[in-house]
Amino acid sequence: MILDRFIKSKFSSYEDFLENYKVNIPENFNFGFDIVDATAKEEPNKKCLVWCDDKGEHKTFTFNDMKKQSNKAANFFKSIGIKKGDFVMLILKRRYEYWISAVALHKIGAIVIPATHLLMEKDIAYRNNAADVKMIVAVGEEDLVKRINDAQKESPTLKYKVCVNGSAADGWYDFKSGIEKQSDIFERPLGKEATKNDDKFLIYFTSGTTSMPKMALHDYTYPLGHITTAKFWQNVEENGAHLTLADTGWAKAAWGKIYGQWISGCAVFVYDFDKFTPTDVLDIISNNNITSFCCPSTIYRYLIKEDLSKYDFSRLKYCCVAGEALNPEVFNQWEKLTGHKIMEGFGQSESAVMVANFVWMKPKPGSMGKPSPVYDIDIIDDDGNICEPGKEGNLVINVKEGKPLGLFCEYYKSPEKTAEAWKDGYYYTGDVAYKDEDGYYWFVGRADDVIKSSGYRIGPFEVESALIEHPAVLECAITAVPDSYRGQIVKATVVLAKGYSPSDSLIVELQNHVKKVTAPYKYPRVVEFVNELPKTISGKIRKVAIREADSKK
Repeated sequence: MILDRFIKSKFSSYEDFLENYKVNIPENFNFGFDIVDATAKEEPNKKCLVWCDDKGEHKTFTFNDMKKQSNKAANFFKSIGIKKGDFVMLILKRRYEYWISAVALHKIGAIVIPATHLLMEKDIAYRNNAADVKMIVAVGEEDLVKRINDAQKESPTLKYKVCVNGSAADGWYDFKSGIEKQSDIFERPLGKEATKNDDKFLIYFTSGTTSMPKMALHDYTYPLGHITTAKFWQNVEENGAHLTLADTGWAKAAWGKIYGQWISGCAVFVYDFDKFTPTDVLDIISNNNITSFCCPSTIYRYLIKEDLSKYDFSRLKYCCVAGEALNPEVFNQWEKLTGHKIMEGFGQSESAVMVANFVWMKPKPGSMGKPSPVYDIDIIDDDGNICEPGKEGNLVINVKEGKPLGLFCEYYKSPEKTAEAWKDGYYYTGDVAYKDEDGYYWFVGRADDVIKSSGYRIGPFEVESALIEHPAVLECAITAVPDSYRGQIVKATVVLAKGYSPSDSLIVELQNHVKKVTAPYKYPRVVEFVNELPKTISGKIRKVAIREADSKK
């Protein structure tokens, strides 16, 4: 088993894991050659990718298939003009060509920049210029092609465009025909063309709330950081099938759809869809031998509203959640309806899993879990003092001994932003949390999301968790609105469950419910009912969009 080359894979307890987990990092590790091709050599028929879409198309790739297809793609990209050190943006949604392209670029030594198809012209141009993007590989959808073409006019470094799953427009290469004529042999580069562990590997543009997105740069060891993510949090199985619901444009895809899963010998199952329908996802889980599953808590909130008795969960063995804090009510309902606990995990585009309910642990509903052995994590106050249990503070990683495995290298081309996050021997995640007497960590909110009202600090998550317990609430988001008397007050933006209608009396009922469930001062003084909440394509609620809309009222 390839995994055994890198870690001791069996531990008796979380304490054993925390004390003795260690990753053997090879010199000049390259995921494409050392995982994909190495697995293809040892077990050529082992499944690595099972893909289907909402139109009925279905494809299965073995590691040998992926080796050959990525080699063809590498030869194709090199024939165009891509070489080691070039920056390449992939806007491929959930298309299987993402995996072929990413592995090919890793082999070449080019830097992969995953991006969402929702980017507008100015967003694409900004990324092109910020990262000196040389090539874009994108799905051939007419509107997206137009946005990329328009952005190219303001993007002097963008030279090549490759179309996937569509008709190649003028000035575009066609991916399918381009790789068909290439050899399926691509020798590992040597000398200056060989990749090294500290070479640039991948960049994620992190969401900007008060400034333009930053570029979180990872090196070639980054995939090894996700062994803890996949093997010990998601509990993926050798020869199993893991389903993470995420578009490839977001870091959650790196967490759940390629690196740690393939290192662990588990196939990645990809459901390619444009519109989320809860019953379709439940059908996928039920009918495709899915052994482990991960999605944002928003998705779970929709799934538990369906009649789950209609679906077969007998092959499903493990469920996880990340991307948003998990409300205890959702945890309890999912376990009641399926028999599975939801194991929460926490991390960022800048990292692998930082804190999680690992396989040996009994989860506390609503808690992120305990720290990964890869990261020395703690809670500190604004003066740098370690917080006592129960006291809220800054969630940080101790980096006094250097950058730990899986943590980003820097905010590329932004030394001032890097210095803001890496200071006094710590990496500041920008999140507020606390730990309890048992060492479990609890998410309070982003540092810029915490509401300060009449001298009180109010974490949005606790209010959201209280609201979601009410049967009228399908989902909600808690934000702050300015108030001349209190500084800020709590606002709840609420999507109602079926059978409920907005009314003044329901507002009072929800407010009183929150007062009973949590501290009375935390209740939402403003309640707005909406048909849907703004979300990213991966299902995370975009509170910044709510705040922006409120500021214009």
